[in-house]
Amino acid sequence: MPNQFSAFLRYVAALVLVLSSQLAFAISPFVVEDIRVEGLQRVEAGTVFASLPVRVGDTYSDETASASIKALFGLGLFSDVRISVQGTVLLVSVAERPTVAEVTFSGTKEFDKDVLIKALKEIGLSEGRPFDKSLSDKAEQELKRQYINRSMYAAEIITTVTPVERNRVNLSFAVSEGETAKIKSIKITGNKVFSESTLLDLFDSDTGGWLSWYTKSDRYVRTKLNADIETLRSFYTARGFVEFSVDSTQVAISPNKQDIGITINVTEGEPYVVSKVSLEGNFLEKEAQFQSLVAIRVGESYNGRDVSQTTKAFTDFYANFGYAFARVDAQTKIDRSTNRVEVILKADPSRRVYVRRINIAGNDTTRDEVVRREFRQMESAWYDGEKIRASRIRIDRLGYFKEVYVDTVEVPGFPDQADLQVAVVEKPTGSLSLGAGFSSADGLGLSLGFKQENAFGSGNSMGIEVNTSKLNTTYVFSTTDPYFTQDGVSRSLDLYYRTTRPYADVNSYALRNVGTSVRFGIPFSESDTVYVGAGYDETTIVTGTFLPPAYVDFANIFGYTASAIPLTVGWGRDTRDSGLVPSSGRLIRTNAEWSVGGELTYVRGTAQVQQFFPINKRVTLAFNGELNLGTPTNGQTYPLFKNYYSGGIGSVRGFEPGSLTTGLQRSQLAVATGGNKKMTFNSEILSPLPGGGNDRTLRMYAFLDAGGIYGPDENISLGDLRSSVGVGISWVSPVGPLRLAYAKPLSSFEGDKIQSLQFTIGTTF
Repeated sequence: MPNQFSAFLRYVAALVLVLSSQLAFAISPFVVEDIRVEGLQRVEAGTVFASLPVRVGDTYSDETASASIKALFGLGLFSDVRISVQGTVLLVSVAERPTVAEVTFSGTKEFDKDVLIKALKEIGLSEGRPFDKSLSDKAEQELKRQYINRSMYAAEIITTVTPVERNRVNLSFAVSEGETAKIKSIKITGNKVFSESTLLDLFDSDTGGWLSWYTKSDRYVRTKLNADIETLRSFYTARGFVEFSVDSTQVAISPNKQDIGITINVTEGEPYVVSKVSLEGNFLEKEAQFQSLVAIRVGESYNGRDVSQTTKAFTDFYANFGYAFARVDAQTKIDRSTNRVEVILKADPSRRVYVRRINIAGNDTTRDEVVRREFRQMESAWYDGEKIRASRIRIDRLGYFKEVYVDTVEVPGFPDQADLQVAVVEKPTGSLSLGAGFSSADGLGLSLGFKQENAFGSGNSMGIEVNTSKLNTTYVFSTTDPYFTQDGVSRSLDLYYRTTRPYADVNSYALRNVGTSVRFGIPFSESDTVYVGAGYDETTIVTGTFLPPAYVDFANIFGYTASAIPLTVGWGRDTRDSGLVPSSGRLIRTNAEWSVGGELTYVRGTAQVQQFFPINKRVTLAFNGELNLGTPTNGQTYPLFKNYYSGGIGSVRGFEPGSLTTGLQRSQLAVATGGNKKMTFNSEILSPLPGGGNDRTLRMYAFLDAGGIYGPDENISLGDLRSSVGVGISWVSPVGPLRLAYAKPLSSFEGDKIQSLQFTIGTTF
């Protein structure tokens, strides 16, 4: 009791002291005649004056003093602020916080330093910014978070702050990364209907395999595990298990922070059959149209994917009319006695909105306009879900980004407005190849190849190819402007000079090809483009040894130098879901070329169709068919140099590129000089590599190819087709699509040049 009374007396004494001190230091209000600032080094005085809530001529009081100190501290630029009064003059004394002079890292192997610098900048720590101890602590936590996201739980960070001249500090982060934690076990308990191995095959996370160094599938990432759990839930609900649940998930880390064990506890429940599908809510007087979108089938097992597909179709349909925030809830009424379930679709369209602003993020290299010009949804226009989906697909087809996300965000305080947040993840779009060689026959040869699909972030493509060897000399320049006009008309320009000497003998014959062409692409719809163009092409036969008789015959008709002025027209339609790794959709290309001038007059055309079918999430079936035809005009012979060639990746794998011969060439034992007719068929089935999880950028495939080449006096005959079967690997590498194929011919002719292993960059089939 005495102790409590003593404590009470001390509290009262302290309260009296505080009140008396406040009274003693109370300021009588007065009119400010001048304001002076002391202690500034880098901060401008105007910044202080602009932040003060008091001006010369205002009345100054205790309330004004408190607000002034609070405002100056709120700038985040000062470690101390004091305000004193000298007569009618305010004296503001400040102590500036030090600024960050330099940020350095040591011991960082997992991350590029630019990634870490960017992460610290997002929390407010960068060179030139004010610094305090709390920022240092936040920086350490952010760096640890970056390492935890890479499953490096043992990472340790030591921060050193070194003062330097002019009230600045250097920050040094010494990192001990440690080893990467690996998933050692994943267990699923409670499953009875499906085996654990079947369920684990659904996961992107695993315990590692021979490709884990590339896929990093054995690294624990919480977001990836959550996605795996959702995949597991989708698997069960797609098979009628309406009441399936994940009861708990335990993640255990070993004491040395190297091994991770994951245990997922589930309750399967019982499978149910759909007894009825009901619609409730406001369907904009379009019930019949909404009913046609229902994918749920009465009398069959409940399928969660069908339910999700239906609710998404409903919200997408609402969005087409401007209802961006429509809600569609799928509720279930379960009858456990009969294992039947009624699905009730409750819909609320909410309010119609228009798009206020489209914001783009993640395009560090690509200019905003390159993304914006692909948008079909306009700012200040009614929200249109179909146009927004088409816009996302168009941006993805550019090929400049790994990922494209479009989110709809409500505008606070404006219920009839929404913003579109476009987030992209850029990928390398250029490739560079350099080479040099020397041989007694070829001499010194230098080669340079450069191609940039998104030159300087402009959206234009540019390519340069140079080869300076004695036997093969090449100079090629090409460029494409996809928005030559604001309406989306593209323009492609090509300039080329090539000299090819097929044999190492410097006295052998050579072919010289010089020309230029320009082509315009005119969009007629979201997926259809018509192409028109013109060019000039000149070919010269440089006489020498080993000149094939076919070339002599050509020279007797057209001369050793012949030119052509071709006009081109074409049409293309692309409905693929991706330009790099398509799993669905179709690509159609047609092109016709008509030479109207020069010594060579002819007509030639190409028709190509590619079709992609998704077998499941991982497996894709692909088909390709191509037909090429050429014919002379004005009673001439079809020019040899406009022949088509077949063989190799892109036509019939397993045969040397361009080596397939026509029937006449085979009978005369002549070299392959192509033909004016060509037919190609390809089929592939693609899936991720074993141990590669669901990574679609690295896939294996099996294929069946068939194709043939035919001369002017030969009919297309299926009996003359070569065919092959084989397997291969496809990788979307930083320098472009890379393909490796091993093929075994099924049908061939005597004299065919077999090449079992083939490799290429930059093609799909």
